Amino acid sequence: MNFDIFIKGIIIGLSVSVPMGPIGMLCIQRTLNRGQKYGIATGLGATVSDLIYSVITIFFLNIVLDFIEERKLIIQIIGSIIIIFFGLWIFNSHPSKQPLPNEKHSDNSLFSDFFTSTALTLSNPLILFVLIALFSQFDFIHPEFSIWGHAFALFSILIGATIWWITLTGLVNRFRYRFSIRGLKIINRLTGGVIIIIGFVGALMGLF
Repeated sequence: MNFDIFIKGIIIGLSVSVPMGPIGMLCIQRTLNRGQKYGIATGLGATVSDLIYSVITIFFLNIVLDFIEERKLIIQIIGSIIIIFFGLWIFNSHPSKQPLPNEKHSDNSLFSDFFTSTALTLSNPLILFVLIALFSQFDFIHPEFSIWGHAFALFSILIGATIWWITLTGLVNRFRYRFSIRGLKIINRLTGGVIIIIGFVGALMGLF
């Protein structure tokens, strides 16, 4: 039973991490600009947010769903605005302020990267519906689980997500030393542009 839950948790962790949304693009951008550990910190920040929403799904589902349903439009629009402004910040960031691939790292904070990605992911509570669908599809959580059973299930999700972020950043990091300042600037603008588009699409979906 534990092995079954562990495998299902890994699959769920991969399922919520692999889609290339704002965090995936941000993870790639930070890996190219700063290095693999900054990309991993970014990915794990998003994973912590997913785990927070997983806890909410397990213990406070009905209360939270009622709250979101009543305020779904405003939540989606506010979340989209946050994503748009974050995309603009990435778009306008200049790689000359980042360490070059062949230079030592500056004092960029791993905690700062972790925190910003956590906050960005938390700004979209609609991920709850994705988690509910995945939990239901895989019959992942059972009422008879003890607190340790729930903790083990959440840990398996963390393992799945971590596997993805290490794999993604490792692949990106292999090409990192081939990028010049001009190449990194293009990556920043592409990443920022994609994140801005995702934010606008989310806002439009909320409105229409």
